[in-house]
Amino acid sequence: MALRWFAALLIVFNISRGWSVPVQGKEDWGYVDVRDGAHMFWWLYYSSGSNFKDLPLVMWLQGGPGGSSCGFGNFAEIGPLDTELKPRETSWVNAASVLFVDNPVGTGYSYTDSEEALTKDVAMIAADMMVLLQHFFNKKPEFQGLPFYIFSESYGGKMAAAISQELVKAVQKGSVKCNFAGVALGDSWISPLDSVMTWGPYLYSTSLLDDYGLMEVTSAAKSVQQAIDQGQYQKATQLWSVTEGVVEQNTNGVNFYNILTQEDDDLLKSSSDHDDYLSSLKRRHVRPLHRQSLAELMNGPIRKKLGIIPQNVTWGGQAEDVFSSMAGDFMKPVVDIVDDLLSTGVNVTVYNGQLDLIVDTIGQEMWVKKLKWDGLQKFTKMKWTALEDPESAGQTGAFYKNYKNFAFYWILKAGHMIPSDQGPMALRMLKMVTLQE
Repeated sequence: MALRWFAALLIVFNISRGWSVPVQGKEDWGYVDVRDGAHMFWWLYYSSGSNFKDLPLVMWLQGGPGGSSCGFGNFAEIGPLDTELKPRETSWVNAASVLFVDNPVGTGYSYTDSEEALTKDVAMIAADMMVLLQHFFNKKPEFQGLPFYIFSESYGGKMAAAISQELVKAVQKGSVKCNFAGVALGDSWISPLDSVMTWGPYLYSTSLLDDYGLMEVTSAAKSVQQAIDQGQYQKATQLWSVTEGVVEQNTNGVNFYNILTQEDDDLLKSSSDHDDYLSSLKRRHVRPLHRQSLAELMNGPIRKKLGIIPQNVTWGGQAEDVFSSMAGDFMKPVVDIVDDLLSTGVNVTVYNGQLDLIVDTIGQEMWVKKLKWDGLQKFTKMKWTALEDPESAGQTGAFYKNYKNFAFYWILKAGHMIPSDQGPMALRMLKMVTLQE
């Protein structure tokens, strides 16, 4: 497929409903058949900050699983245009070339020919991604020598850890030609149990639970722990959903993605007492990434701009199937994978939003303290450093500390979607992690 070149703010399509798609700079996109019946979509923006060869390449992985990097991550968080197709001042394209991948297969514009081809666990996801990355770096040899980072959010972090582990092996074997420079795990589902077990204390400490509510949430969380201790991961997923319901009932519908807001009324209306546990989980963690306005954008002007989406594929059409297919993998931790990455010298960054509930910072700190990494003791004893908010002089926007090949960023006034809540701070973090600051 020929490279697409667009002049700054060239109007690509005029849509009857009044939408137009301005695009800045150089970009490309395409499909890779990662397995029989499994087709993965990618979308690349060359950096607009300067000569792209002077800046790193960043791959962004969305959560869910079933959330679209090319849709939500691109237009709602870090891409060059926002959901109203206006230029985003804090776009990560200012500091890096950005590769969005709709991952796992079935997510966003990616699709499978049958439900049997959907992924079942992070090992399958990592294997698929190796095929895509091999294809991408062969097609784009200009990126092979540039620092390549994987940034992620939510379940995307769990996938990013597994993908990074396989990428190290692939680079060593020479099957993927790239300069892998590190992975960043944002509000990531690395240790699900540590997240669930800290919901009660976190909500209690922020005055969102009373004593009775704390007792109920703690009791529900302990049921999840018991199922995991017994190796019953499917049951643990069901009890995770039950625990979220207990949280909702005792907090009058707190938003799992930002505790200072309540859950969206439309999402609450879409639930019923007869929902099974997977339906409840999809309502909370898949549908917020597929709101009607974004779906109309992706299935309308963006689809027409791209010009290669098969007629039978709807953006987000398989998202809930992707989620269901992964249900047996949800509650399995990948802390051991993070340990392996650190021991092999991979640069690992953890970053988390202060106001996130689903993956609260307390839970992240708990699994970090379980690492067997030989630098943990010294890292733990270090004092963190305050970072000024780029938009508010004299105000603290984050704290961070790093030791050897591990770093942790505490992002203030941000929920689960850090780039959406604190765009300037997220962009500064990106520059620091990629050694531009």
